[in-house]
Amino acid sequence: MNLMKYGDADMMAIDVAQNIAGDLTATLQHQERALLAVPGGTTPGPIFDVLCAADLDWSRVDVVLTDERWVAEISPRSNTKLLRDRLLVNRAAAATLLPLYAEAGTPEEALPGLIATLEDKLPIDVAILGMGADMHTASLFPDSDELLAALAPDAPLLLTVRPDSQPEARVTLAAHVLNGALRKHIVFKGADKLAALERARSLPPEQAPISAVLDGATVHYTE
Repeated sequence: MNLMKYGDADMMAIDVAQNIAGDLTATLQHQERALLAVPGGTTPGPIFDVLCAADLDWSRVDVVLTDERWVAEISPRSNTKLLRDRLLVNRAAAATLLPLYAEAGTPEEALPGLIATLEDKLPIDVAILGMGADMHTASLFPDSDELLAALAPDAPLLLTVRPDSQPEARVTLAAHVLNGALRKHIVFKGADKLAALERARSLPPEQAPISAVLDGATVHYTE
């Protein structure tokens, strides 16, 4: 794990975006397409604002969320809405979104179709991952009854989770899919999260899900 500290959030957003653009460019030099996985939430927005203008062949880039709340895309809580508003614009409008949401009564009904869209695109070439103060990443929450299933090495690519701490069901990539990314960038803000990361390094994924994806990752943070 490589740890990088920044003086402020703007510096971090610019540097992370440049790193991601460089990773994608390098990937496209030796394969036809690249798969970029990104989180929702508040931290990645400024990264997306910079990354969307990167000069690379976005028409050869597929984008997938690491997780999604099971809400319509018009909802302000939709991670897909965040992507459409802040990443899939400018030059990056040419990228292809692989959805983690579909019109269905329950996420369980939609999972087979969502998995079918994703499975032949793996592995993830470049992943941006967030982390909460509770040491969750994607929608792998410590208080989720589905956590052990999502951590299993033979877990399906996507799972539905219903953490007690969250107001709605979520769809998340399994831990082995996230950890299988060829390049991993973990991004967060705050001294509390840095302390959580330090705790996670000595805890099993069942208690600290972020520890399932730390191997080989670059961690970017600012206080």
